[in-house]
Amino acid sequence: MSVLPDKAQPRGNYSHVKRAGPFLFTAGISSRRPDNSIAGASMDAMGTMVLDIREQTRVVLSNIRDILAAAGASLEDVVEVSSFLVNMNDFAGYNEVYAEFFGPGGPARTTVAVHQLPHPQLLIEIKCVAYKP
Repeated sequence: MSVLPDKAQPRGNYSHVKRAGPFLFTAGISSRRPDNSIAGASMDAMGTMVLDIREQTRVVLSNIRDILAAAGASLEDVVEVSSFLVNMNDFAGYNEVYAEFFGPGGPARTTVAVHQLPHPQLLIEIKCVAYKP
């Protein structure tokens, strides 16, 4: 299945993952939950929005892991990652969590800053390519 029912549903006509021969391509994955709330976005006691790049990165990579697993692959099969950060000042926190999922010798990676993502509480979106014959 290319759209997983237990993940946030696409907000357009696209799949969570698409196979092309031995390659799996994920869509850009965020920390949006199935109920459309955003992991890593909360209000503090004063009503100020608090956005946590580490939590969002952890949830994004967990979502990718689950999506790949549903397609018969794993994070070990990932060969390329493209990451989109709203603010490059979040790079250190993102990189720290990324290392929890991909150790030394991990996939090729590109990280770029973008003006915005589809929801104002999103700090990060990641897409990847996996090789799984």
